[in-house]
Amino acid sequence: MYRHLFLFWKWGCYVWLMICSVLLAMGTQSIGQTIPPAQASSSTASAPAKQPYFIYGADVSFLQQMESKGIAFKDNGQVHPGLEILRHNGFNWVRLRIMNEPTPLPNTLQYSLVEAKAARALGFRILLDFHYSDDWADPAHEKTPAAWAKMPHEELVKAVYQFTKDTITAFREQGTMPDMVQIGNEITSGMLWPDGRLPDRWPQFADLLEAGIRGANDGKGAEQRPLIMIHIDQGGNDETTKWFFDNLIVNRVPFDVIGQSYYPWWQGSLNELKNNLEFMANRYKKPIIVVETAYDWRDSEDFKGRKPPYTQTPQGQADFLGMLVNTVKQTPNGLGKGVFWWEPMAEGAIAKRGMFDDHHEALPVVKVFGSAQQQ
Repeated sequence: MYRHLFLFWKWGCYVWLMICSVLLAMGTQSIGQTIPPAQASSSTASAPAKQPYFIYGADVSFLQQMESKGIAFKDNGQVHPGLEILRHNGFNWVRLRIMNEPTPLPNTLQYSLVEAKAARALGFRILLDFHYSDDWADPAHEKTPAAWAKMPHEELVKAVYQFTKDTITAFREQGTMPDMVQIGNEITSGMLWPDGRLPDRWPQFADLLEAGIRGANDGKGAEQRPLIMIHIDQGGNDETTKWFFDNLIVNRVPFDVIGQSYYPWWQGSLNELKNNLEFMANRYKKPIIVVETAYDWRDSEDFKGRKPPYTQTPQGQADFLGMLVNTVKQTPNGLGKGVFWWEPMAEGAIAKRGMFDDHHEALPVVKVFGSAQQQ
């Protein structure tokens, strides 16, 4: 009897492992490695430009707020709108975050629509970053929006779907359909806590992600479907990356692009990032983007007593970005698709990581993307 029970248990484990292997194989099949071309505004008759080999991007979610205060950005001593400076220096994508009812952060739907319109007019492609929160969303803070806080799981799933669909519809109707949509921000620990908190609630988390993905797809109307990015904060950690994306695939969450944050004081060395890029490319066979990065241009305590890999100077900052771009481009099978700098125009405590000095003059790092395109 016990032998029969053991054989039954052993056979059950074998079947479960086979199911997981099949699901993982399904998830790792390439969905096409080309990031789609920019979608022209409905008021523009010209065809979209051919997709560049590499994404040179920036999160510019604070820019409009800063310029509305009268801050003027300069390049070589000449004042220009911030977006024009970036475009002139080789940037080709912008990332915009969207929150539900942010206070005091500015990133409402209307604010983001204005940013998107200005960016698209200059030829930028758009990555829209849904936080699904009223405040910052990151692995330590994934607070459910106040208006959704008391919803049971089923209602929360509906709210995520409708909010995402309505937002994408508004962008589409304005003629600024996003090229890529990020469902959640640094969601290594889940999102919309406590309902979608990991590691304990994978099924609920998967439901929430799928609701956002369906909302993005249904909001597109007749436009091309935006690529779906899933973003975590494990640039130099292949072990946690494997845990997260393997579970995502087993839970059958469809996605197109892997996004990683990489800040060297938190996520390790460039060599650790390189190893993880190789791991992701070989295991998941999907495009990979370092969707958040930065480096200080003046002394700071970010490394907490450890020696920084580059000097914390304007030139050291530029050297870091140049080496990061090279590292991502070396990803196997051409799957390293881009880099986004997190907030080139910033104030306060994070100004030391921006691309402009205290007088709002462009630092050497602004030139790195343009130089990389000439190599």
